[in-house]
Amino acid sequence: MALMQSGHEDVVLIEAEGCLAAHQTGNNSGVIHSGLYYKPGSAKARLCADGRELLYEFCAAEQVAHERCGKVVVAVRAEEIPALEELYRRGQANGLTGVARLDSAGIRAREPHVQGIAGLWVPQTGIVDYRGVCAAMARRIVSMGGKICKGTVFHRCRQLAHGLSVTTSMGQIKSNYLVNCAGLQSDRIARRCGVDPQIRIIPFRGEYYDLVPDARGLIRNLVYPVPDARFPFLGVHFTRMALGGIEAGPNAVLAFRRYGYRFFDISMRDMWETMAWPGFLRMACRYWRMGLSEIYRSLSKSAFHQALARLVPSIREDQIVRSGSGVRAQAIDRQGRLLDDFYIVKARSMIHILNAPSPAATASISIGRHIAGLVEKSAC
Repeated sequence: MALMQSGHEDVVLIEAEGCLAAHQTGNNSGVIHSGLYYKPGSAKARLCADGRELLYEFCAAEQVAHERCGKVVVAVRAEEIPALEELYRRGQANGLTGVARLDSAGIRAREPHVQGIAGLWVPQTGIVDYRGVCAAMARRIVSMGGKICKGTVFHRCRQLAHGLSVTTSMGQIKSNYLVNCAGLQSDRIARRCGVDPQIRIIPFRGEYYDLVPDARGLIRNLVYPVPDARFPFLGVHFTRMALGGIEAGPNAVLAFRRYGYRFFDISMRDMWETMAWPGFLRMACRYWRMGLSEIYRSLSKSAFHQALARLVPSIREDQIVRSGSGVRAQAIDRQGRLLDDFYIVKARSMIHILNAPSPAATASISIGRHIAGLVEKSAC
């Protein structure tokens, strides 16, 4: 969309699936993130701040279901308070206004059924229907003369003397530029373009539960725990959905297939690529305890319920029912580090977006403008 707005009229979007938003975009938690969590000065912090407001404006203009409802971040143990204070400092550094410290009474005033010893109120956070956002963006692209090719699988890309030759399942496309934003397949596509991405995409499945109708009164808006700073995951939380209902989750369990939406979805090819990557063993040795606990929580409804009951002690196990899941594309380097920031590689006439986890959906419009700027610089 941003490419067309910057004057590139002949834009073709290649989508392997038969519909848009089939994977990460359509299966995330439906949150418009504030920018509270991200290291000041990082690409995440910068692009989320701009993208958040651009997304609110876009949703209002396109009549996409959304609401700026705010959220509460809750500390339930004294040892979590330093991390909560660090979040407050980051929020201030990232330009968030109105972020307020809460005591136990303040938490209950916002969320009567939530128990904590301290918290933060973050008014910029919202909820949205991301499938609706994607559909609205597609309509804009087509209205500006762009073309969307669904059910079209990318095979390879060759650099020509002038431009690129892109081979797909539907034939060849000649292009001046290629932008790879393929999520769970982004590292593979980079390699097929002759680019060594220096990372491997590792799939992490996030599983959700829904609150049954008579339990939805337990949550007013969004309730998050204080995240573990060692991991780029926010922890199991409660979200009021833009289209109705209350969702709980996600966890973060290693998937055995890049599109492994269920525990027993297995691909030997995907598993081999994961385990053969030098960084995977280093990561597994470092975080094996966390990995085992996530597997247990994936298999045990009782364990998942216990994580939720830390925030809402009155919630009962029979008040949650298993819902859908999503698979997150997490980039890991050779040293076993989980990349926390966005990772974008420019190679000749190609731009590869190789790590775009949360808040990439929130920041999607600003990321698009950033990519359009990189293309413009290439043309100069």
